[in-house]
Amino acid sequence: MALGVGARPVPALRRYVDSYVGFDLRGLPAGVHSGPPSRVLTAVISLSDPLELAAGVGDGSPVTRFDSVAAGLMDRSVAIHHDGRQLGVKVALTPLGARAVYGVPAAALAQRLVPLDEILGAPGVELTDRLRAASTWAARFAVLDEVLLRAVGRGSGGDPARRMRPEVAEAWRRLVAARGRVQVGAVAAELGWSRRHLTERFRGELGLSPKSVARVLRFEHAHDLATARDRLPWAEVATIAGYADQSHLVRDWSVFTGRTPTAWRHGEVLLGTA
Repeated sequence: MALGVGARPVPALRRYVDSYVGFDLRGLPAGVHSGPPSRVLTAVISLSDPLELAAGVGDGSPVTRFDSVAAGLMDRSVAIHHDGRQLGVKVALTPLGARAVYGVPAAALAQRLVPLDEILGAPGVELTDRLRAASTWAARFAVLDEVLLRAVGRGSGGDPARRMRPEVAEAWRRLVAARGRVQVGAVAAELGWSRRHLTERFRGELGLSPKSVARVLRFEHAHDLATARDRLPWAEVATIAGYADQSHLVRDWSVFTGRTPTAWRHGEVLLGTA
C-alpha cells in the first residue's frame, strides 16, 4: 500500500516553502529508492524508523541513518534504502527558503545530507517530536506551518530576498521558467554580466552552476514525464523535455541516477506507487 498526502504551506511561507508531502508506504518489496535531483531543497522527517540514505546511487557513497534530514540542491540522485515500510513527511524548500528557514545560502547544503537539527537547531528537534506526536496529516501540516513560520521570523537581517543578488534570483527564475532550456550566456548578457561572473555568483549562492541547474531542470521535466500515469516512449520523453535526441537523455539519466532509463524503470521499487 502507498499513501501520499500533499499540502501547500500557509501563504506567508510560500516564497520559502514549495510544498509538504506526507507519505505512508508499506508492504512493498525491500530495496533502494532513487530520490531524483530537482529544483527544491528537501527536508524529510521520519515518523517511524530512521531513514537510511546515501548521497549517490551505485557510486559507493556511505549509507547514513537519520531521524530527520536536510538536503541541498543535488546533481545526482539520493539512494534511499528501505525494508518496504516508510512513514514520514517531506518538506520542499525553495533556494530562498534556505536563507529564510535555515539562515544560510542554499550553497551551504549543496550536494550534502545533514541532520535537520544540526542546521535548524532546537526547532528541528521540536519539529520531529511534534510531528511524531500528531495523529493526523492535517495536524502535522499545521505543526510544520507553525514551526517554520517561527524559524523564518527568528532570522536576522531582514528580508532574505535582499541578501540574494537580484541578478542571481532572476537567473534562477528564468532557468526554472524555461525548465532549463535557455542559454546561460544569453541570460548573463541580458543581466549585464559575463557568463563567468554569473556562474561564480550563482554557484556561490546555490552551490551549483547555472549549467548544472539547467541540466537538473531538464532531467526533472523528463522524470515527471517518465513517472506520469500514462507513460510515454523514451524518445518522446526526450523530445518534450528538450534533449537533442534520446542518446542525450540516456547520458544525463545515467549521470543523475546511476542507471539507464530502462534499468531505472525496471529497478525503481517505488515507481508508480505514490
